[in-house]
Order: sequence, then structure tokens, then C-alpha cells
Amino acid sequence: MAVSVRRYAIAATAFVGIGLVALYAYTAATGGDPFAECRASRIAGTGTIGGPFALTDENGRRVTDRDVLAGPSLVYFGYTYCPDVCPADTARNAEAVDALEEMGHIVTPVFISVDPARDTPEVLREWTDYIHPRMIGLTGTEEEIAAVAKAYRTYYRVPEDKGDGYYLVDHMTQTYLMLPNYGFVEFFPRDMEAEEMAQRVACFLDKAG
Repeated sequence: MAVSVRRYAIAATAFVGIGLVALYAYTAATGGDPFAECRASRIAGTGTIGGPFALTDENGRRVTDRDVLAGPSLVYFGYTYCPDVCPADTARNAEAVDALEEMGHIVTPVFISVDPARDTPEVLREWTDYIHPRMIGLTGTEEEIAAVAKAYRTYYRVPEDKGDGYYLVDHMTQTYLMLPNYGFVEFFPRDMEAEEMAQRVACFLDKAG
């Protein structure tokens, strides 16, 4: 069973990568990429990842993508019970956000839970307040989270057997840069350091004007 799950995760990751490569090829061929010199990789494009959503924030309010992504945002999918990867990734994102603020750019870190059963608004609020004061935490129903993940072409899997409530959730770990008027413009892998991420994001913001 574990082997089949791992194969499915690898296949899902490969599918996302192939789609992004094709997207880059199309964008480059048509000369329509205003951010070409800012990119960390050759697998990105603008506006084809993401989309409208309605979720619940860490204060229990219903919000939409227009509310949350009103300014430049770094979006990450994870869960608060994650033992190591999510804390490290979100701390890196928070560090990049602080570095960007020193450059004169205000960027909002956003955390979308892929574990809505455990990540209630109250749990999210404690998590986001600890990571960064401007971080927005989002949760929702299982169907709402699945729809957002599909729109962002990301993979996650909550185990069917949750046992005594202590379980791990498989998920991808890229961080998405979303800009007003452009939508998705780039993603950053988890092995990128905060300073490089900040420099890359600043390049996109300067180009966006």
C-alpha cells in the first residue's frame, strides 16, 4: 500500500512538472513573459495556476481569493501537525517576507491547510501568529480544500485510516508567488534559501511596477 501511494505521489508531481514545462515553452515561444529574467527555473508561466476560492480564515471569517490575494502573496499548502517540513518552509517564507519588507515591498504569507479535519480556525490562528504576524491561515471543508489544491495543481493525500488522530499528510512543498493583475507568476522549491527567494520576488515586483 505504501509503495502504491508513493508511486501515485511521484506521478502527480511529474504531471505538475510536465504541465509547467509545457506552459513555459508556450509562454517563451509567444514572447509573452514579462518576468523572464526573474525566474529561478524554466518551469513557470503567468495566470494559469490558481483561481477563485472561498475558504475560512484563522479568525473564522469566510474570505475569497480577492480578499486574501489583494496584494503580492506567497502561498504555501501544508498542515499545522506537520512535524518538520511545514515549520521549516513557512519559517523560510516568513524570513523572506521580512527581507522583502526591508527592501520596501510588503508581501503577505498565506498558509492553506490540507488537513481541515484538525486545522480548525483556532489551531490555524495559533500557528500563523507564531510564524508571522501577517500570515493568513486558511481552512475549509474537505471539498473546498480539494478544489483549491486542484486549481493550484498541487498534490496532497490524507490517509483514510486516521487511527488515534496522529497521522501524517503527504503533500507537495512548493511556494507560489501570486501578484495582483497577474495571478500566479512563479513557484519556489523548498531548498531555496530565504535571501535568494526575497531577491527573486523583488525582481518580479519591480517588473510588475
